[in-house]
Amino acid sequence: MTQDADAKKRRAARAALDLVPDAAILGVGTGSTVNLFIEALALHPDRVRAAVSSSEVSSAKLRAAGVQVLELNDLAGLDLYVDGADEANPARQLIKGGGGALTREKIVAAASRRFVCIVDETKLVTTLGKFPLPVEVIPMARELVARELTRRGGRPVWRAGFVTDNGNHILDVHDLTITDPVGVESAFNQIVGVVTVGLFAARPADVLLIGTAAGVETR
Repeated sequence: MTQDADAKKRRAARAALDLVPDAAILGVGTGSTVNLFIEALALHPDRVRAAVSSSEVSSAKLRAAGVQVLELNDLAGLDLYVDGADEANPARQLIKGGGGALTREKIVAAASRRFVCIVDETKLVTTLGKFPLPVEVIPMARELVARELTRRGGRPVWRAGFVTDNGNHILDVHDLTITDPVGVESAFNQIVGVVTVGLFAARPADVLLIGTAAGVETR
C-alpha cells in the first residue's frame, strides 16, 4: 500500500468511526481498510459494547484492541456493519472477497441494520467486474463450478493454497462485465457447489465513505 493510498483509506476509516452509535454492537469486516478502522476503534474501545467479526484475523485484532467479540448466533442483530470493498459502483453495489472472507462478510451484512462501506477512490468503477469476482466453493465441487462459470462467460482461476475460515476454496472469476449485479449474484449463487459469491448487490452498502486526497466523500 502506498503512503497516499494509506492516507485515503485512513480518512475513510476514521469517518466510519463517527457513524458508530454509542454502545453499539458492531459488525466488522476484513481487509486493509478495515484494519485501519480497528486501529481507530482501539483508541475508543468503550465506544461499542461488542463486535461480531467476519474473520479470525479481524477477531484477533478486535480483541487486541480491547473489544469483546461475540458470536452472531447469540444476538438478535447488529446495529452497524463496517467493511471495505474491492470495487464499488454508483449504486453502492460491491465486489468483495479479495481477502477470502466473503461468506462471513455477507452473513454479517445481512444481520446488520446499516452497512457502511469504506474505500479509497481507486475502488470506484462504473461497471463491476474488472476486479476478479471471488466465488467460495465446496472443495469437491471446485472443478464442477469452474466449468459452469466458464460456460457463463467467466474465466475462473483457483486461488491455490488458500482455504477460507469455513474450510472451502475460492475461484476468482476474471473477464466479467457485470451490468446486472443482482441478476449475476442470484444466478451464480444457484450453481450447485457454490457457497456464496462476492457480489454484494441484492444487499448493497447503505453508505459509501470514499477516501480522497481532499477528504472523505459520502454517498
